[in-house]
Amino acid sequence: MVRAILTDVEGTTSSLSFVKDVLFPYAAQRLPAFVRARRNDPEVSRLLDAARDHAGGTPREDALIREMLEWIAADLKITPLKALQGLIWEEGYARGDFRGHVYEDAARRLREWHDAGMRLYVYSSGSVHAQKLLLGHTEHGDLTPLFSGFFDTRIGGKRDSAAYRAIVAAIGMPARDILFLSDSREELDAARQAGMLTTALRREAVTGPCGDHPVAEDFDAVQLRQS
Repeated sequence: MVRAILTDVEGTTSSLSFVKDVLFPYAAQRLPAFVRARRNDPEVSRLLDAARDHAGGTPREDALIREMLEWIAADLKITPLKALQGLIWEEGYARGDFRGHVYEDAARRLREWHDAGMRLYVYSSGSVHAQKLLLGHTEHGDLTPLFSGFFDTRIGGKRDSAAYRAIVAAIGMPARDILFLSDSREELDAARQAGMLTTALRREAVTGPCGDHPVAEDFDAVQLRQS
């Protein structure tokens, strides 16, 4: 029996279009002004230094901004960029420019699972800060109290089985008791290699093969008992 659920965000709890058509363009549009206005803030300065290291040198500010905009356009999973995006989105949520999109079935079932004693976790390529912002500002209310923990790429890449083994250790229960939900076959394969149970979410905008992973069209169809 499943005792904990680890869920992806984009394409799983939340629509692909919200991230790609709302959050990414918002961050790209505001990144240059954000960097120039807050370059001396300790947290921003640290993230910019990490982005420079990732870029392979010490590019000037304008060149670094151009590089990061290219990373956003290519949807690269670069940890300091994701953290900077999260800070920009925080301002957008605070101003009410948008709300975090979460499917109704996901919000409802997450509450039901939590109330039934299930431990819930998030693992996304978006920073933990960005995860909490999205889940904390939804039309279904603040969902963050439902979760026992949040993981991002600081624990490892989402297609790397070692990252899932590290998450299992952090959760502190056998991998076979943890169910991972995602729209990505590669992520599901990595989680299974680490011993987790898996289910592929196949919502309206998600296509492509899912291998031999159990499939659910929404959270209502997720089976907590697997053979």
